[in-house]
Amino acid sequence: MTGAVTALAGELPEWVTLLRAPNPGPMTLDGTNTWLLRAAPGEPALVVDPGPADEGHLAAIAERGPIGLVLITHGHPDHTEASRHLHELLGGVPVRAADPAHSVGGPPLDDAGVDGHGLRIRVVPTPGHTADSVCFLVEHGGRRAVLTGDTILGRGTTVVAHPDGHLGDYLSSLELLSTYRGIPALPGHGPALADCGAAADFYLAHRRARLDQVRAALDAGARTAAEVVAKVYADVDRSLWWAAEWSVRAQLEYLGRESGDDDAGLDRP
Repeated sequence: MTGAVTALAGELPEWVTLLRAPNPGPMTLDGTNTWLLRAAPGEPALVVDPGPADEGHLAAIAERGPIGLVLITHGHPDHTEASRHLHELLGGVPVRAADPAHSVGGPPLDDAGVDGHGLRIRVVPTPGHTADSVCFLVEHGGRRAVLTGDTILGRGTTVVAHPDGHLGDYLSSLELLSTYRGIPALPGHGPALADCGAAADFYLAHRRARLDQVRAALDAGARTAAEVVAKVYADVDRSLWWAAEWSVRAQLEYLGRESGDDDAGLDRP
């Protein structure tokens, strides 16, 4: 899939700025979205996902100071590679992530939330794409937005990055996000979407349809994850089959647990 899964956001809240990193590609779409959130002029801003270690991108972030905090949606390098350099460039501004390995100069994220420097921010654990994935529900001036990282993208669908990612967790996270009706989604890649809940509904339907396709592939004789990919993802560019295999392995693990047959007769990672 290459299109948006729901309507695009007509406009962003006035306290949101998008700085897109220059790292376009099949997995990053137009590039990593670095979101800058500021309650009012002169207030310290929050940076969400600093992106790759690109000097020009880092300079573009730093020149939007003052910046009071850097937040991470999940630990993949296209979202975190610049974290330590940005921490130093900003004079020690803390970087906070759910995984302590990706936190720099500050504690990991927890249910206590964060100081939003005038923004109301709720940390929403959404494991599935990765074990450490979180979203951020942000509210200010009567407007809300959900920063979804790679849990929901602005175009197409995301992978479940097995074995770190887990499909059962991902489905639960999507069910949670489906309750955020009418709230714009600010994704880690691609354009902003008008309705996080509607996007989550689409993702859930897509995942359930894929599970049906995987079941059919098994019934038709597929014996390995690669054979399932060849049947189920035949319409996907072969250069991306390695990523599709992540999701297939997550699907096989999920179906094995669901059926009580842990092996399902397939090779395991």
